[in-house]
Amino acid sequence: MVINIGIIGYRNHAQRLIRLIDGNSDCLLKQIYHPTKKLDDSRMTNDFSQLLKCDAIIISSPNSTHFDYLKKLESFNGYILCEKPPAVNLAEVNKLEKFNESKKRKIFFNFNLRFSRLCDVLSKYINSESLGDLVHIEIISSQGLAFKKEYVNSWRADGTKNKFNLLDTLSIHYLDLIHYVLGNSKNQIYFPNLISNNGTSYDTGHLILEYEKFNVSIINSYATPLINQLSIIGTNGYISIKNNHLEIFSPRDTFDEKSFFKTPPILLSENFNTQEDHNSSLKNSFNHFISIILEKKEFPISLFDQSLKTNHQIINLRND
Repeated sequence: MVINIGIIGYRNHAQRLIRLIDGNSDCLLKQIYHPTKKLDDSRMTNDFSQLLKCDAIIISSPNSTHFDYLKKLESFNGYILCEKPPAVNLAEVNKLEKFNESKKRKIFFNFNLRFSRLCDVLSKYINSESLGDLVHIEIISSQGLAFKKEYVNSWRADGTKNKFNLLDTLSIHYLDLIHYVLGNSKNQIYFPNLISNNGTSYDTGHLILEYEKFNVSIINSYATPLINQLSIIGTNGYISIKNNHLEIFSPRDTFDEKSFFKTPPILLSENFNTQEDHNSSLKNSFNHFISIILEKKEFPISLFDQSLKTNHQIINLRND
């Protein structure tokens, strides 16, 4: 079986997905849809009805259009992969919640960090003996996109439509990942800023998730050098991912000759390329979508519900 796929979108992230489709022997990209653009590609179409002939449709257009396309495809019988966020306001989320169950089981929201090595690390070591009880998690993921010339005129920088673009496109991934591994936090606080003064949307944000006995700090920015760091601190050890390297230090009760605490020995040391992990997680997530189609299965309702719950929390953070 070869899966005929149509995609809505053709640049940036959509281009990454197009490469995944073209590189998968189980898939054939039949249509690339855009409402107005004309490209020198035989697969390009401005006719939305051409997408309906496909087995699966991928929505990788600007965030503000996701719900409209999902609504337009409500009677489509094939599978849908929709990039996050599913919706941009609570009214849209509420309407998605009312989709019938059979429709929900054929929609896959692409929270690809669920399929990352980072997710595996969190799942394996949280509350492990080497880490102990969780005390604090800090994630920093940032880069200098806001200082690129093309950024100012992009939809990401447009504060009238995407003031919280960083929250909607990057922080949402980490919020979803943490909730996927640890369950939902009892409180969330978000501090946004425009640091670069390029464009009118926020280019930097600090998200704090409050749990019963620990907090999670997530810093994302388009206005810094490239930084990908993670610290997980427990009562018996800690994990550090920095400069593409993962180290686990344990146990706590490690002393010098004077019986003072000293840095615990390194329990594990290995390479961890954050960018490669992100790329592989996207591929893993896409392959999971394809495997469900090939096996003629459906997605659990719980995945749909968790995606909307993450979306709902992101929208609430914008309104706080």
